[in-house]
Amino acid sequence: MKIGFIGLGKLGLPCAEEMTRQHDVIGYDVEHRVSTRIKITQDIKQIFNGTEMIFVAVPTPHHLDYDGAKPTTHLEVKNFDYDMVLDVLKQCEKYANKEQIVILISTVLPGTTRRLFAQHTRNYQFVYNPYLIAMGSEAYDMVHPDMVIIGTEYGEDTAAAKKVSNFYKKLILNDAKQIVGTWEEAEGFKIFYNTMISARLSIVNMIQDVAIKIGNMNVDKITNAFKDATIRITGKGYYKAGMADGGACHPRDNIALSWLAQELNLGYDLFAAISQSREQQTKNMAKFIADICKKEKLPCIINGKAYKPGVPYIVGSASILLEHYIRDQGIDVYFADPNTNDDVNKVLGNPAKAVCVMAHDANVTYHHTGKKFKKNLYFNLLEGCTVIDPWRNFKNDSYKVIYYGC
Repeated sequence: MKIGFIGLGKLGLPCAEEMTRQHDVIGYDVEHRVSTRIKITQDIKQIFNGTEMIFVAVPTPHHLDYDGAKPTTHLEVKNFDYDMVLDVLKQCEKYANKEQIVILISTVLPGTTRRLFAQHTRNYQFVYNPYLIAMGSEAYDMVHPDMVIIGTEYGEDTAAAKKVSNFYKKLILNDAKQIVGTWEEAEGFKIFYNTMISARLSIVNMIQDVAIKIGNMNVDKITNAFKDATIRITGKGYYKAGMADGGACHPRDNIALSWLAQELNLGYDLFAAISQSREQQTKNMAKFIADICKKEKLPCIINGKAYKPGVPYIVGSASILLEHYIRDQGIDVYFADPNTNDDVNKVLGNPAKAVCVMAHDANVTYHHTGKKFKKNLYFNLLEGCTVIDPWRNFKNDSYKVIYYGC
């Protein structure tokens, strides 16, 4: 088929390029993008010229202060900004026809499509199809999805839904289950999928805090036991206690759902508690680190500034949030991360003398890909220095290694 793709950002471009394995793809973005695999046009009207499906992957952002890289619970809760989605759907209303299917994959709150978008979807066939994709493994996740979610107006398996379903059956490389539901069900699965991950991490990090407080308790023994409790607790991902949740999606999704809880007058706000626990758990870790820095009279180096290993993105970075709280304890903090151009050896000397925190662990982050990574420092650290590992995986006899959570 000839496929159109609107929104060629961090998620959109890798997905559009993956589609070229079987289809002819033409893409559009308001920013200048370059690709060797898809044709990119500067005229959005060209996206509708002969295409059968048009995917829309534009951002639904929050204010920059809401990304989770610094405390947010004191701020007023807010919904996402849907202006970019509305603008694109209005363009689709203008240029698309009844034979074409427009597939929106952007993250929105439950009820948003029916409340805001539906009035701009009458001149074409519309499907809400959120992606379960993480930065750093976009192409892999595109063709190895956890699940394929297809949302239609009344949850019916329409002709458009069937065509989208067949599109993925031929494209994806695993046996992911496909579910067709209402727009609200698809919206809800996507955002609660994200916040389910956030909630799980908050719980296992709470166990980590208990382990630190009472002693004689290894958090991994408890969470590893959870992995085998397959009757009620399924899945093995996100049971590794360590750094707080981060990135462009999860911290902000909790804030948006907090807004929704108030908007619907539910009478409770679990999502504010999740955000508060994320910050408090990071604060607890920061005090633990700061106490060691004070005892050794050394600054702190956080090994990893980006919100996850192997990417340059600092949006929602738990490392930056940790830095904030360590500095509150009166400790000088530096970052080491080649992907964010943070070379601490240029600042503190080579080798550097400091207390190091292993914020990144690629084996934890990318466990689902099956790849193996060496647990290495991003910089040269003086032998004999202390290394604090929240993931409890780092082993090196040249340093004094402290496992946080044991």
